Amino acid sequence: MLKLHPQYIASLQTAERLPELFPLVQNAIELEHSTIPPYLTAMFSIKPNTEGSIWNILHSIVIEEMLHMTIASNILNALGGQPKIDLPNFVPEYPSPLPMGIGDGLRVNLEKLTKDVVKNTFMVIEEPEDPLEFPIKKMDLFAAGVPVEYSTIGEFYEALKQKIDEIAPDELPGDPEKQVTSGFFDKSVLFPILTKQDAINAIDIIVEQGEGTSTSPIDFEGEIAHYYRFEEIYVGRALVKDDSVETGYSFSGEEITFDPANIQPLFPNTKASMLAPGSEERRRIDEFNAAYASLLKGLHDTFNGHPEKLNNTIGIMFDIKLLGEKLCATVFPGKPGYTIGPSFDYQK
Repeated sequence: MLKLHPQYIASLQTAERLPELFPLVQNAIELEHSTIPPYLTAMFSIKPNTEGSIWNILHSIVIEEMLHMTIASNILNALGGQPKIDLPNFVPEYPSPLPMGIGDGLRVNLEKLTKDVVKNTFMVIEEPEDPLEFPIKKMDLFAAGVPVEYSTIGEFYEALKQKIDEIAPDELPGDPEKQVTSGFFDKSVLFPILTKQDAINAIDIIVEQGEGTSTSPIDFEGEIAHYYRFEEIYVGRALVKDDSVETGYSFSGEEITFDPANIQPLFPNTKASMLAPGSEERRRIDEFNAAYASLLKGLHDTFNGHPEKLNNTIGIMFDIKLLGEKLCATVFPGKPGYTIGPSFDYQK
């Protein structure tokens, strides 16, 4: 389970004005984005036309992470803030902890798909919170000599929801013209955030799509939450409803096969600087990073007054997919047995 430094919960709990929430919601945008490069890298490492069930699971999760990033940006705009995306420090320097001071020692790599990566990275990122094991910390835990106990992403979003409910007016002050919607996403999950109840409902969508609910692996749309989709890959079976067991669900659905021979041998945490300037390999990774930069700029523009740009920006994802798969099939010069992985290097 990802654990955030308790200072973020404390900052939410002590906030008295909406502007105090701006940097914290910006942190949430950065966190939602930071999962996309590692998930995409694993997806790109699958050789074309193989491992279809796993590719579909990864692709569906990436799309929903883009949705969560959009929702968080809508919330920040609704509160009166300004999402900042096209900046060097927006992109983690992988291998890296994820944003907001992750406190469990997890460092996320850009690496090929393996069951170990699914279990020990992706499932850790999406793991639901256990309220009994990870309660919301009280302010008195910051007293001298008290060990730091970390909080969960779910607790962060719950504290954000409570604070918006406490201090925000019923009609939020942000410019409604900056709210982003798209036919790419259903109106039930991506809608204009105009009131504090809209913001509360939107936060519930982010949490339930990632973790499910406290009693079910299914989110409000009736779909399996991210954590359990990753677990499907790990255990090799689909999670389905099963009335014969107390939990109501079991991993007894169709088999989800995984053949490591269908995975490209990416060199982990590839950087463009590892490849010779002027070489064909460097040109390919530079093309990929240029497309990624276009995506970030497009998202920045979309969330800062040009919501009509979202569909075109999402279209860049198809370019990134083609360039990423081509890159992952390219032999890494000087590193026998490896191919080149996407680097997601920031470019202005």
